[in-house]
Amino acid sequence: MPPKPSQSVTVKHAESHGYEFMGPPGAFVISVGLPLVVYLMTFLCNDISGCPVPSALSPSTLTIERLKQDVGWPANGIWGLTSWDVSAKVLGYYLLSVILQAYLPGEVATGTELASGGRLKYKFNTWSSTMFTFAICAAGTAYQGADFPVWTFIYDNYVQIITTNVIISYALATFMYIRSFSVKPGNKELRELAAGGHTGNMLYDWFIGRELNPRITLPLLGEIDIKCFCELRPGLMGWILLDFTFMAHQYKTYGFITDSMFLITAFQTLYVLDSFWMESAIMTQMDITTDGFGFMLAFGDLVWVPFTYSVQARYLSVYPLTLGIFGTAGVLCALGLGYYIFRSSNNEKNRFRTNPSDPRVAHLKFIETKSGSKLLISGWWGTARHINYFGDWIQAWAYCLPTGIAGYLVQHSSVAPATGQSLADKSFVYGGPHLHTEVLQGSARGYGIIFTYFYILYFAVLLIHRELRDEQKCLRKYGEDWKRYTEIVKYRIIPGIY
Repeated sequence: MPPKPSQSVTVKHAESHGYEFMGPPGAFVISVGLPLVVYLMTFLCNDISGCPVPSALSPSTLTIERLKQDVGWPANGIWGLTSWDVSAKVLGYYLLSVILQAYLPGEVATGTELASGGRLKYKFNTWSSTMFTFAICAAGTAYQGADFPVWTFIYDNYVQIITTNVIISYALATFMYIRSFSVKPGNKELRELAAGGHTGNMLYDWFIGRELNPRITLPLLGEIDIKCFCELRPGLMGWILLDFTFMAHQYKTYGFITDSMFLITAFQTLYVLDSFWMESAIMTQMDITTDGFGFMLAFGDLVWVPFTYSVQARYLSVYPLTLGIFGTAGVLCALGLGYYIFRSSNNEKNRFRTNPSDPRVAHLKFIETKSGSKLLISGWWGTARHINYFGDWIQAWAYCLPTGIAGYLVQHSSVAPATGQSLADKSFVYGGPHLHTEVLQGSARGYGIIFTYFYILYFAVLLIHRELRDEQKCLRKYGEDWKRYTEIVKYRIIPGIY
């Protein structure tokens, strides 16, 4: 069934262009299914019984009671997934992010031209906000070590923090959907609807996002661009804070930090800080220029990114795998190759857009479209239309490879094993004088890959889907010129393959 046009007043040129994500049924499945995936990954790979939990390894003997015990299901049921105290502190984290954005100095830049005319202004200071936050955490860690309350609070209340962010994403998407009906044509606030977000189907529009760049004005804090704020601040910074938490927990439990944990945390921190340093580049990304702000972006920014992208660090906090020199070298090679392709291709595009006379890009060939835009057909962008995605995906391997052939079992005993750490079976022991916990791979070896390598599969699907969406956008924008371009640059992401 094709989408129906919205009956509300819309902004000029904001025509609907059909459903994505398989329309309303897809929106429903994603809105319900992805939060469940986050919880499943949390409960089925834990520090209580194993990764995956033992009952999942023997489904023939599986019972609900045994599964509840293995996953650490709260005694008070579903209500144990949330907490008023945790929710208040998570909201305090959001408030701190807003205050830092409002009061720390930053660069003010002008965004791309809107379909209705005019350009929005953006204040960028995520880098300084992050350095401020990291400085506080570094000082606290220097003073209290792994027992710094931020790290212990996050680790001890991990599930409740997830739930709070899920609720925030649902509430934010609902508030933005209702508020979008106040958008009027010719408004001085430069508000407009997203081209694909006003189909008239309530569920789909709530999911995909009805308003393009929703902004609110808060007392004493000024104007906040909701989409830009969520895209960079709470989720991405939260991802790294989670990694630091798991690193601190590994040290607190075992008394050392493994090379695998260090590599994953360093790689992901580099990735996030790189995006903060290049913050103004966000103005030309599809999330900002094309997509509305609904549940898709709210949940993705605030829940999916921080809590699924940090799974590898959470795994290593329980099973501290050591890679050694050769393992470390292999992981570094994967990261270096991916980052080189990703960063150099993006730099080439940005230089060409801002200064085509730059000697580093002046030699590149291009075709000029009827709209006046120039499409590169040589250099990195002559090898594939989205070559930067290929580099991004290669980097994803460096996030997963440090977990090795993943999987572990957690065994509790009142009698300690003969040795504290057995290098032969790669088991690790910790605990007090009366209760000892041993973590070993055993029969779980290999099955943990479902969790720690999930990111590679998901990221491939994400990039392919994003590429398909971008292709459709470019086809609508450039028409026959885009068809001519694709005949010259034939490959989409991977040269010679796809």
